[in-house]
Amino acid sequence: MPTKSTNFLKLLKEKKYSLIVSIIENELKEKDKTPSLLNLCGVSRMLAGKSSAAEKSAIQDFKDSCLKETVTEKLFDPLRNLISTSVIHFDNEFRENENELKKNFFDDIYFFYEKNKSFFETNKVLMYNFSKVIVRTSDTETIIKHYKKVFDLSSNIDALIASIFFRNYIFGWSQEEFLNNSKKISDLVPIHKNDGLEKIINNKNEKLNIAFISSDIRGKHSVVYFLKTVINFYDKKKYNIFIYNNNLKKDDTIKEFEDKVFIIYEIKSLKDIEVINKIRKDKIDIIIDLNGLTSDHRLTLFKNRVAPIQISWCGYPNTTGLSGMDYLIADRNLIKPDEEKYYSEKIIYLPEIWNCHYGYDSKREFNSAPSILKKFITFGSFNNFRKINDDVIQVWSKILKKVKNSKLMLKTSFPISTERFKEEFDKYGVLKSVIILPFKKKFSNHLETYKDIDIALDTFPYNGVTTSFEAIWMGVPVVTMKGHNLNSRCGESINKNANLVSLIGNDKEDYIKKAVNLALNAEELIKIRKNIYDNVSKTPLFDKKKFSDGFFSSLEKLYN
Repeated sequence: MPTKSTNFLKLLKEKKYSLIVSIIENELKEKDKTPSLLNLCGVSRMLAGKSSAAEKSAIQDFKDSCLKETVTEKLFDPLRNLISTSVIHFDNEFRENENELKKNFFDDIYFFYEKNKSFFETNKVLMYNFSKVIVRTSDTETIIKHYKKVFDLSSNIDALIASIFFRNYIFGWSQEEFLNNSKKISDLVPIHKNDGLEKIINNKNEKLNIAFISSDIRGKHSVVYFLKTVINFYDKKKYNIFIYNNNLKKDDTIKEFEDKVFIIYEIKSLKDIEVINKIRKDKIDIIIDLNGLTSDHRLTLFKNRVAPIQISWCGYPNTTGLSGMDYLIADRNLIKPDEEKYYSEKIIYLPEIWNCHYGYDSKREFNSAPSILKKFITFGSFNNFRKINDDVIQVWSKILKKVKNSKLMLKTSFPISTERFKEEFDKYGVLKSVIILPFKKKFSNHLETYKDIDIALDTFPYNGVTTSFEAIWMGVPVVTMKGHNLNSRCGESINKNANLVSLIGNDKEDYIKKAVNLALNAEELIKIRKNIYDNVSKTPLFDKKKFSDGFFSSLEKLYN
């Protein structure tokens, strides 16, 4: 029997997590289960082992702790744990169990927020944690407003970065505004004193030492397929390729890359100053950042300079605003010469396209338009649902109304509540025409689903990149729209390089017109799909060797 003298702290230090849970759950009377013990019980469940059941029970412990607590200031720990564990469970159910939890799963957190609003909104840690719930349940404008609140409260650089990053998903900012606001990030990135830092030596190496840094070299992540193109077709006599992996996991992708490059270092566990010294010691000539303003960035490294030439590419399609980021890789479809002043970096224009996809291992097969058998058109978009803003929903709804009996197939790889999107489509009277597919872990299932789509619809202003390459690889034409900056012109560059210029809309109305016309012209649709199958592998989208040669040639010219 437990007594008042039961030393739970001692048990915690001894990592006897299951025993702690057993004592609190089975041997204590309900009145003796204090808020702090219920919180401890939840923490112990999470430490004892990962499972869906453990997560659910821990969430209930944290809820009960919050409900029992009468002193507002003592709510911090159980609230923080409730938010973190709920997000972990929501994401795990989505990714591991292919199960989308409903938006009301977070209702208790919203209840505690409303009940203790002044406590929440004066606590920078809780507010930043709460943003993880907001991102999974709210529209982009609400997300941006929340991150602004967090930044005003705490000057948290990641909150500022997030508020700017999410701006890419909606209309409203000119490229000049992106530049001016992104420069604010640079002002907050810390500078380390030169004392204790390795010096950058500009001596010419026998080979050009080129490095890539990313947190996304894992699994089937989009960045992997663009980086593979580069590291599979370079001259090892001329270049040493270093990869600084900002991720603790070492999966099959990293193992595959190890055979292709000079060396890979894991840097996730290292402090910024340790990484700065490590990279400087390696005498890197050119380093390329594949994260930009995305999560798990390491902007401090670039602000403090780790190589003579520092470049942003691939991971983030906009300016970083960072002093120290010297160049941004683009192509002439993405940035016009008179717009260069709205990017803090100098622009490197690759010969044809800024990105080239490696393609997939499965053999390409010609897939005829599914509408031939189904007798109705299926539009589709497998973009991250964050890219589906109100403007996109309104345009897609108009297309569905103009094409009789048509369907729209959607799928996202990011854990997010889809209820808000259903409500928006319902508002425009087309919800019955919208099919939201569940996430599937097996990547081959994802690609196979493109066979059910006649025409892919691009998002705007944040265009699809990987999803457009995927669709075209699978023989599905993509309708896109002209934009005003790098981020919103990716679809235009992809279609131009794929010889699909006729599917680039000048504006929303033209986008609708092109999608509808193609849907209503079966002969043209079949012709375009056949043309994609026959020719797209020879275009800049998938001409890996040519792209790699141009990529390294551009870097070499820059260095010399």
